[in-house]
Amino acid sequence: MGSSDRLFNRERTLHEILGAGLVADLILWRQKNITVGILLVTLAAWIVFEKSGYTLLSLVSNVLLLLIVILFLWAKSAAILNRPAPPLPHLHLSEEMVNEVATFIRIRVNDVFSVSQDIALGKNSRLFLKVASCLWLISFVGGLTDFLTLAYTSLFIVLTVPTLYERYEDNIDRHVLKCYRKLCQLYVKISEDYVSRVQHYILEKQKLS
Repeated sequence: MGSSDRLFNRERTLHEILGAGLVADLILWRQKNITVGILLVTLAAWIVFEKSGYTLLSLVSNVLLLLIVILFLWAKSAAILNRPAPPLPHLHLSEEMVNEVATFIRIRVNDVFSVSQDIALGKNSRLFLKVASCLWLISFVGGLTDFLTLAYTSLFIVLTVPTLYERYEDNIDRHVLKCYRKLCQLYVKISEDYVSRVQHYILEKQKLS
């Protein structure tokens, strides 16, 4: 199919659009074992949170507490029995790594501030409608489910919809574009009818006045 027969007239493949890296490979199931593992681990975590009554904070705290106790007892017993200490990696953040992360966060935050300023000052009506629609959608979906269920459902969609689209790409593009063209024709027809009615109404008003 040519670029004009694809959604958004794109010329790149879905894998290239997603970055053509490890993330794209995971989303498109190029590394099936890892993708399945992610889905199973997140499903298990979701079941634990839903059925056990644990919250994320309490679970993380308990896991860290258990880990610290095990390492502490291991180190003490190793010192008494003349055994090697627990093999812990050397944890250290370099200044270069911190600067890179800070620069990345600063750029993204400044982008958000710039967009927010444009919206607040009414400079970009289309962007305002997009942001308002996204916030309303998030609020609506958030009212229907809890955060963990939403997070797992979102991850499941991210790891299934793109690969299904890639597999049936030609058929999906053809049907979506066909529906899009029909909607455009319907929109033009409705717009013409509406404009003609408005013009007729204005003319009637002018005659009466």
